[in-house]
Amino acid sequence: MTVMPVVAIIGRPNVGKSTLFNRLVGKRLALVDDQPGVTRDRREGEANLLGLEFVIIDTAGYEDEDAATLPGRMRQQTENAVAVADVALFMVDARAGLTPLDEEIARWLRTSDTPIIVVANKAEGRAGETGVIEAMALGLGDPIPLSAEHGEGVVDLFEALRPHIERPADEPVEEEAEFDPATAPLQLAIIGRPNAGKSTLINRMVGEDRLITGPEAGITRDSIAVPWEWEGRAVKLIDTAGMRKKARVQEKLEKLSVMDALRAIDFAEVVILLIDATRGLEVQDLKIADRALQEGRALVIALNKWDVAENASSLFNGVKGALEEGLAQARGVPLMTVSGATGKGIDALMKVAFETREAWSSRVSTGALNRWFERAIETNPPPAPGGKRIKPRYITQNKSRPPSFILFGTRVDQLPESYRRYLINGLRREFGFGAVPVRLSMRSPKNPFDHSKS
Repeated sequence: MTVMPVVAIIGRPNVGKSTLFNRLVGKRLALVDDQPGVTRDRREGEANLLGLEFVIIDTAGYEDEDAATLPGRMRQQTENAVAVADVALFMVDARAGLTPLDEEIARWLRTSDTPIIVVANKAEGRAGETGVIEAMALGLGDPIPLSAEHGEGVVDLFEALRPHIERPADEPVEEEAEFDPATAPLQLAIIGRPNAGKSTLINRMVGEDRLITGPEAGITRDSIAVPWEWEGRAVKLIDTAGMRKKARVQEKLEKLSVMDALRAIDFAEVVILLIDATRGLEVQDLKIADRALQEGRALVIALNKWDVAENASSLFNGVKGALEEGLAQARGVPLMTVSGATGKGIDALMKVAFETREAWSSRVSTGALNRWFERAIETNPPPAPGGKRIKPRYITQNKSRPPSFILFGTRVDQLPESYRRYLINGLRREFGFGAVPVRLSMRSPKNPFDHSKS
């Protein structure tokens, strides 16, 4: 498939970069708030502007700070985005007018080999006219007046972008391959408490400082998707914000970040819960794991920072025992050890992640299911509450991802929870589902003589 051109959006904090990004990708992917500096890592999405298709990169607000500081590390991510882009959109705030930082960014951009288009955002109405005129003094060409929030000026933006990214008419286009679960990218979300080392682990996986890391808690805010390839197999790694106890999450921005992380879980196939081995397992880890399982995601748990963990053997056994007790609904969840700092354990972790997705996506024939089912009810017949026999007839799988089954029969909706667990555990053992979530629902025929619900 032809590689799509890349467009980066840059500018100082709070000029509307994420608002434009969301408009171009057609959905609210990037967090947007009036508070400056919401975006920290660079986020990518597939954009469509009046039929013009390209990859758009949202970047952190450019700040002139020391490289060792968090703003300095954010600036490095912005500079990397400009370096890989086919064209960059330099956004300024037309209502606020030019600032010294805008002029500093312009001086840096004039030394770049990447073509630059100046975009004067918030230009709707007369209040933005002066700022548009001021932007001409940046020496980067005529600015495009735009309102990212209201969609004004997108035609002019289209005309400015087209010469840089439009594919020549005679360039061949390969047809996109049909979706195949066996070869489709593994959607892998990395979740956990703040400072568990999620971004560091992903940087080690991809072999570059793709995400901002540091000792500060809560650096990651957006859920950032990073494409990767492991042993020739495509992976989409999703870094997420650290999730603290709900009672501690007070600020609006942190609440938005946690909601974004929860959405990442919903769209993942496999979720890796990363636990800081130097801090051990906490109740919050179990709550995060339970959320992933409740959403039907395949779960793998990894103890990170294993290279510096003390009393490793007793720690591992202690965590394993606590998980068996705390996640009784999915006993046997894979527990791995890894080091984001050294890379040790990553290959084993990825192998288990792919195996877990395979189990999560598998289907069982109705014939094989019912042969097992007959043996299961013969070995342990269902109870007869109140002297009324429950008569299970047959079972079928109605979907996968996660594996979901329907049990048909007379009064099967009255089966106690203990018998339901017996059947689910049997399904796991017989068909190799391991610890992935298994759904089992009951269907009983309506009694035509029962008028109690009429």
